[in-house]
Amino acid sequence: MSPKLNLEFVDPSPLRYGENAHQNATFYKEAHCDEANLGSAKQLHGKALSFNNIVDGDAALEMAKEFHQDTAVVIVKHMNPCGLATGKTLKDAFEAAWEGDPVSAFGSVIAVTQNVDLEAAQFLKGRFVEILIAPSFDPDALEFLQNKSKDIRLLEVGKLEAPMPRKVYKHVIGGLLVQDRDASTWEKFECVTQAQFPPNKEALARFTWIVTKHTKSNAIVMGYEYEPGYFQILGLGPGQPNRIDSNLRLCQPRVRDNVARMPLPQGETLESLEKKIFSEVVMGSDAFFPFPDNIDACAQAGVRYIVQPGGSVKDPEVIQACDQQNIAMVFTGMRHFRH
Repeated sequence: MSPKLNLEFVDPSPLRYGENAHQNATFYKEAHCDEANLGSAKQLHGKALSFNNIVDGDAALEMAKEFHQDTAVVIVKHMNPCGLATGKTLKDAFEAAWEGDPVSAFGSVIAVTQNVDLEAAQFLKGRFVEILIAPSFDPDALEFLQNKSKDIRLLEVGKLEAPMPRKVYKHVIGGLLVQDRDASTWEKFECVTQAQFPPNKEALARFTWIVTKHTKSNAIVMGYEYEPGYFQILGLGPGQPNRIDSNLRLCQPRVRDNVARMPLPQGETLESLEKKIFSEVVMGSDAFFPFPDNIDACAQAGVRYIVQPGGSVKDPEVIQACDQQNIAMVFTGMRHFRH
């Protein structure tokens, strides 16, 4: 370990202001970065980027990289994925991601994993978006978006690839924190309950776990397979001081709100549809459960599948609670706090 740390950042760009209007701010670009990033992005349209745009844009791009092999749309508000979905087409992914939280999607920052075609671009008609980040844009899609709004920032970043190991930095008053990038996802995928995790839920569980990884702690996320092989966030509980509030006060109510907007199948009541949807979601928790209270909360809602890292001294009690409620639970062996 060197007694000094020398970092090189160049090409400073003054910003209109920082996080708030009374704060001055500047964006320095990293001198050498060989992956898609905001510093080297080509802005094709729109106003200059703000401090918050850059922070949210980086969060959206980091999430999109996790799904670089899929057709995916990431919608970010205040560094949390208020909407995230995969789809057959980019338009399909847009629709499913937006439905995850249409209120929060207003004024959001969006990153997509594929070239933006006209059909996908037209989905944004009448919808206010701060930034759209993409590998590339078809000419007619770019023209449509430019005509849609003079303000929307359109950023072309090139091909997305999986996050690579590197160091990341966080400044605090009096020092600089240096750590490894959280580029890994899981060490294992081990079912620890009597109820076995069905193979047809594993892809959804992995999707949900990746979204959970990128949600502010304490994170509770519920993912749903809205079409065979395609997934969306249905509920999100980020950034709460305790995990049970993330579940009961944020995540579950969001699922109920989203179910209430779904078409009601013939012969189905809203209550029965809600119970059915909860029975099909996978719930993710970014860290272990210190108590069985979240298991009880899941059981009351009808949730049957959970993915979490494990590692608590109370793991045996949590597993026992799952066994009593016939809930299948997977341990990943890797925590993902995000502060």
